[in-house]
Amino acid sequence: MSFVPRAAFPSLAHLPRSYFLGHHKSGLQKMKTLLSTIDLVIECRDYRVPLTSRNPLFEESLEGKERLIVYTKRDLGGAPLDTRNEDVIAEWHAPTPTMFVRNSSVEGSEASRRRSVQRLLDYLREHAQNRWKLVGHRLLVVGMPNVGKSTLLNALRAHGIGKGKVAKTGAQPGVTRKVSSGVKIIPSEEDIETMDEASKKRYKGVGGGVYLLDTPGVFIPYVPDAEAMMKLALCGSVKDSIIPPVMLADYLLYHMNLVDPKLYRDYVPGPTNDIVELLEGIARKTGRLGKGGKTDTEGTALWMIQKWRTGGMGRFLLDPVSEEGLEVSKLAEKERTPSLSQARKAQKEMRRQRGRLRAQA
Repeated sequence: MSFVPRAAFPSLAHLPRSYFLGHHKSGLQKMKTLLSTIDLVIECRDYRVPLTSRNPLFEESLEGKERLIVYTKRDLGGAPLDTRNEDVIAEWHAPTPTMFVRNSSVEGSEASRRRSVQRLLDYLREHAQNRWKLVGHRLLVVGMPNVGKSTLLNALRAHGIGKGKVAKTGAQPGVTRKVSSGVKIIPSEEDIETMDEASKKRYKGVGGGVYLLDTPGVFIPYVPDAEAMMKLALCGSVKDSIIPPVMLADYLLYHMNLVDPKLYRDYVPGPTNDIVELLEGIARKTGRLGKGGKTDTEGTALWMIQKWRTGGMGRFLLDPVSEEGLEVSKLAEKERTPSLSQARKAQKEMRRQRGRLRAQA
């Protein structure tokens, strides 16, 4: 009998729908106060979730400021030579420019990562040259938690001026808590006096150089779509403790089966819709067994999720990409998104429900 993957994931009615923390709110307020000094906003989004990693708060708060959309982690979303999704996504945002950066640690991606970072640097250099400023060009990078903003800053600094890491990064969200002071990523005209002639010609007209301000990730105040919350959790935008790891691993299995069940063939003899079966197979192969050979289910689930996050269990998008996809997503979001007061009421009700369930257990 042929394998049939699940057509839909089970209902997630009691799933947490928010991860909007205090430093998210204060960070957003700080960004607003800085806008008058900013020449360009770089909004980072995770390429694996091009629709779900869009935060309407940025469009509301940073409205009117020139913007560049940068999709990070491109190497985790499919074959590098297949640019069909890139073309559609770029069309979504036109005339706002869109770029794709391979800034992850996927094996074998270093050369393409360098090229993608260099293309972005060239764009930012030309932007500064077209708007010459003696005091320097100031950029603000924004995005959802753990979308890769600090990693991008470090890559731009390393390629732009040859300096080491300046921003802390981590596998969990919340490493960056405050808006940073400007970090130089492109040298000033004064800096290039000691460079070779080719570099002098390249950087001529950049004025006081280019500085990038890192910011804390800002989550959506309320996520009306439970499946969107699962996607964001799977990509690491919320801490792994917010959603049960086994449930998250099951959601990953659901997507893997829709893409290609062979993605996990090293751990079980054939395709399965049973996450327990897969976790037991992974535990046996990786030695994640407790006393008496019992599977460390939660630990194995976290291992599986992290393996996927780094490209080790398939590289694919969680959001469907189509020409009309962005407008459909915006319309659905507008119809479903409650006011903040409604969101707070819904959150309180969910907490009460969880409390009743714990009392009954």
